[in-house]
Amino acid sequence: MATDSPFEPRLALASLSGESDATWARQGSDAAGAAFLGGIALDEPAREAARVLVARGRSEFLPPDPISFVDEQLAAIGSAPIRPGINVRSTTVEPIETVARVCRRHDALLEVNAHCRQDELREVGCGETLLGDTDRLCEYVSAAASSGATVGAKVRAEVPGVDLPATARAIEEAGASFVHVDAMDSEPVVAAVADATDLFVIANNGVRDERTVSEYVAYGADAVSIGRPSDDRRVRERVAAAVSRHLGSDDRPGPTDGDRIASSGSVEKG
Repeated sequence: MATDSPFEPRLALASLSGESDATWARQGSDAAGAAFLGGIALDEPAREAARVLVARGRSEFLPPDPISFVDEQLAAIGSAPIRPGINVRSTTVEPIETVARVCRRHDALLEVNAHCRQDELREVGCGETLLGDTDRLCEYVSAAASSGATVGAKVRAEVPGVDLPATARAIEEAGASFVHVDAMDSEPVVAAVADATDLFVIANNGVRDERTVSEYVAYGADAVSIGRPSDDRRVRERVAAAVSRHLGSDDRPGPTDGDRIASSGSVEKG
């Protein structure tokens, strides 16, 4: 489990395509410690894929200049008590390096998107495709980290042929500080990732209440994130209260004196 936290309280708001902007982040600052804006398509192949998604009804950010858009959005968060992050998609490393420098200036987290699974994005080499191309994912992370920005990746469980703990180890070696894990229906993968690395592990998927927060904490998560209902103040407040109880200090129970994860992946009471 990581010792250094990139944000407090340890509740993040996960990016929602076409919706997660500075206004959304400021609204969420009543409960969360971080908010990931985006995702933002940076290079032309990624942007063309986003255009196709928009044509079939999906909401996407498609500003004329994505780098300037990131700069403006991060600046617009201003003094709100929340650490901003930006979730980015790209088929090439150069715009990752450029946007990382913008993030560094704003003390914002940079999250490489290795998560989106839409066919249009995967076909051009974005999103989930990076989970099967660890070398390229690590190239992105390394290039971004060299700017001095705090860098991580959003990843997804249940992708055939992908060993998430091994992927997490690889990006850690490349310079990542955090990994944002969409556990899908495989919550124990959070424990496997947490055990495999010293990365700050943010658990995502189905985070709504005390039960889900406590489950992810028992699996070793350092933080949790709210996805789709992040614009619902009641959900934010409910999850924030649970985060305060379970992740509000460093005196959480360890595997020998509290909840622990058995080798089978079930939660046991020790």
